[in-house]
Amino acid sequence: MRNIQVSVSFDMRSPDWATPTAELYAAAVEMAAYADTIGVDRIGLMEHHGSDDGYLPQPFVLASAMAAVTKRLRFVLGAVILPLHEPRMLAEQIAVVDNVSNGRLSVIFGAGYVPYEFAMFGKSLKERGKLMDSGVELILRALKGEKFEMDGRPVYTRPLPVQEPEDIIMVGGGVEASARRAAKFGVGFGPMKPELVDIYLAECARLGHKPRQHWRPVPGMPLAIHLCEDPEAGWKAIEPHAVHVITEYAKWAAAEGDHSSSPFKGLEDPAALKHSGLFAAWTPEHLLAKIPSIPDLGQVGIQPLLGGLSPEEGWKSLKLLGQTMPDIRAAVAREG
Repeated sequence: MRNIQVSVSFDMRSPDWATPTAELYAAAVEMAAYADTIGVDRIGLMEHHGSDDGYLPQPFVLASAMAAVTKRLRFVLGAVILPLHEPRMLAEQIAVVDNVSNGRLSVIFGAGYVPYEFAMFGKSLKERGKLMDSGVELILRALKGEKFEMDGRPVYTRPLPVQEPEDIIMVGGGVEASARRAAKFGVGFGPMKPELVDIYLAECARLGHKPRQHWRPVPGMPLAIHLCEDPEAGWKAIEPHAVHVITEYAKWAAAEGDHSSSPFKGLEDPAALKHSGLFAAWTPEHLLAKIPSIPDLGQVGIQPLLGGLSPEEGWKSLKLLGQTMPDIRAAVAREG
C-alpha cells in the first residue's frame, strides 16, 4: 500500500494588512488539535528570522504548544537553519519537544540562504557547509547521551529524547550535497527535488547506513492546497496572501544572487502565480481525482493560515479536509 502523507503547515506570516499575529497563533494551536482528530499525518512548522511579516522564528516553541493538545500526528520542523544556531541549545530543544510530544518530532536541518539572517546572527554564508557538518555531528552525539568536548568546549545534554536521534534528525536541501550529507550521518532526508531521493538511498547503501525517514516531492502538486466549494471564490480569497508569500520568497532569492535556484522568481504577478500551480484552490472532488497520480512517499499539503489568511477562511479549508479524509484514505487503499 502506498504511503501518502497528509500535512498541515504553518509559516505564521502576518503582513500588516492581514490577520493580527496573536489571532494567528491562537488559531494555529486550535487547528493543530483539530488536525489530530481527523487523521492528518503531520504538522509542518517553518523557520526564518527578522522578517517584517513575523515569519515563524521559533518553531520549537510553537511545536510544544501544539504537542500539548495533540496525541497522534507528527511534527516536522523545517527547515531549521542549523548554521544560525548554537548546536548545544538545539540539542536541548529537540530533547524537550520530543519528550513533550512523546516521540512525535522530526527536525529538518537546512543550510540557509538569506544573507540578512546570517548577518543578524554573526555567521558567514561561506561557512554554512562546515557549520552543517559540525552541527549535525554534535547534535547526534549529544542526543545519544555522550559526554564529550568539541571545539574545546564540553557537551552534555539531558534529558535525552524518546526516539533514536537518527529518527528525529533530517537533512534538507535541493542539491546533491544535501543527499550525501544525510546519508553520511545516517539520518533522514527532506529533499526539494524527487531525483535526490535516489542519490540518498544509493549513498546509504554504499555506506552501509539504514535509510531513515524521507519522502519524494511530487512534481506538479501544489505546495499548498486551499480546499473550497468554489475554486474561483477560493482563489480570490487566498490570492493576496499567496502573492505576498511568493513576493517575500522572491526577495530572499534575489538577495542570494545568481546562484539561487528558487522556484519563486517571476511569480509575483497574480496571473502568473495562479498559472504556476504552486498554490491552488481545489474542491475536495478535484483533490480526490489527483490521489491516484501521487506516488508512494508523496504528500498532500494545505496551509490554512497561508500568508496571514483569516482563520475563518482557513477553517473552511480545514473542515473540508476533515470531511474528505476518509475518502482520501479509501482512494489510497484502492490504488494500492
